[in-house]
Amino acid sequence: MLCEMCGKEVPLASRVRLEGSVLSLCPECARFGTPVDPVPAPPASTSSDGGRFRPGMGVTRPSGPRRRLEERDLYQEIGEMELAPDWGKRIRLAREARLWTPEVLGKKLNEKKSVVLKIESGNFHPPDALVRKIEHLLQVRLRAEPETPGKT
Repeated sequence: MLCEMCGKEVPLASRVRLEGSVLSLCPECARFGTPVDPVPAPPASTSSDGGRFRPGMGVTRPSGPRRRLEERDLYQEIGEMELAPDWGKRIRLAREARLWTPEVLGKKLNEKKSVVLKIESGNFHPPDALVRKIEHLLQVRLRAEPETPGKT
């Protein structure tokens, strides 16, 4: 057996706690730590597979009705919402009403000035997370129900 501290081959190593870790050490290295009681040997297995470990062996699960996971359509729960046709103009008007420059809005959104300008011009479609940030910060509604033909 090898000493886990010095690497020396020894016939019998003792288990010692050293700085919070339990190691198998030779008698010379064992003096640096405190002896630990030997780990009890596992009981002899009488199973037909020769005592090998099997996943789930010895694990008891609570009995009772099993809850079945159901698939959910998150898009249906959120509802059909998309950016309003004039979303860029709404952002610009809300920003100007607060007397903020594009730089100030960009800092508050943790985005660059160029991103704010592209959003306001309609050249950049912002991700949903950014749309929520803008709506919350500027107190403006950017999403609306999609228009479907035949609706009056």
